[in-house]
Amino acid sequence: MHEASRRNAALALILLVPVPSIGVYLAAHGQPGPIGQGVFIAAKIWLIGLPLVWHLLVDKQPARLPRPTRKGMTAAIATGTVIFLAIGAGYFLFGHWIDQALVSGKAIEVGLNTPQIYILGAVYWCTANSLIEEYVWRWFVFTRCETLMPRYVAVVASGLFFTIHHVIALTAYFDWRITVLGSLGVFIGGATWSWIYLKYRNIYAAYVSHVFADIVIFWIGYKLIFGG
Repeated sequence: MHEASRRNAALALILLVPVPSIGVYLAAHGQPGPIGQGVFIAAKIWLIGLPLVWHLLVDKQPARLPRPTRKGMTAAIATGTVIFLAIGAGYFLFGHWIDQALVSGKAIEVGLNTPQIYILGAVYWCTANSLIEEYVWRWFVFTRCETLMPRYVAVVASGLFFTIHHVIALTAYFDWRITVLGSLGVFIGGATWSWIYLKYRNIYAAYVSHVFADIVIFWIGYKLIFGG
């Protein structure tokens, strides 16, 4: 039974982990435009659907929502604040490496061409998308990793898996210096949120911490695209 669980966990990772990288690559590099966006949306649907179907039909577990805890929320606010300040400091120190015209041009390509549309997109990414990412990468991917390896190794592995498609996205907007710096930040964030999930066993705390990161990232994006 244990070996069957390990095989199932490995198969789940094979079926899920590469998918966002394919979607991001085609949308940002390979087929920008309707085809790439269509694949990106299909990849997002796969990321949302596969974990739930797997949980119900392969693991044969009931769907349930654990409750948030006070200690988890304290850890969320503490780690979120540190991440928020670290990203802000990174922008202050290394923001001059960013090609503002390139970032602005890419934003226009994907339709973020007015402050109103950008803010609507930011609200979605800071609320719904960050929740989806915690559901996928912490609840599903981390727990599969935990089946296959020691739990603290699983923290690192799930952080690395979370980082891969972000690296591909970063290369579309930034040069290698910001890509390396940003990828390191994504990995640290992903590993931190996996550690929070390991400790508190629900996605709420990791989600709240994640929102802190997204807020400062989209604030920086607004400054780069629209000035101010």
